[in-house]
Amino acid sequence: MDEPPENDFCSICHANFHIPCQANCSHWFCGNCILQVWNHGSALHPCKCPLCRREITLLVPGEASSRQRQDPEVAEVLQWIERYNRLYGERANGLMQRMRDLPFLLKRLWQDLINPQRSLPLVMRARVYLAMIVSAIYVISPVDIIPEALLGIIGLLDDFIIVLICFLHVAALYRSVLVLRHGGS
Repeated sequence: MDEPPENDFCSICHANFHIPCQANCSHWFCGNCILQVWNHGSALHPCKCPLCRREITLLVPGEASSRQRQDPEVAEVLQWIERYNRLYGERANGLMQRMRDLPFLLKRLWQDLINPQRSLPLVMRARVYLAMIVSAIYVISPVDIIPEALLGIIGLLDDFIIVLICFLHVAALYRSVLVLRHGGS
């Protein structure tokens, strides 16, 4: 899903999407519209989503927008998006911000992994698979930091924590790929 949903529209200009971009909160906006929101606020801080008021630290343009890069207007908006991502893309301050970004990042990562037409670096794929395999082995294995046999349901807490750490690690890896992809450099 690299494009906004059918029959949806930009919540800023209330028109059909023009150069659609998805924010890390999963909301879609026109590239120009969300950049205007940023320009009207403080240029030193990332803008907040007009819908959910979360800080937007990453903007990912739709696949069709990236293919239209030869159009001067689209190229200019994409350059501004790359600049925005260079400034704020590595900002995932705090555990709560990382947790809120998990659904967006894991959903996009899953789409990249299952789609053979999308390129995800081999090293990145290997790291993602390794993290998932190691966490699965830990959850399945009888060796636990907090044994389930002694503490019952509380013993599952360590398994949950290991899986959460794995997801956070994989999401951080994928965020760095998106920043490189859509932030230039």
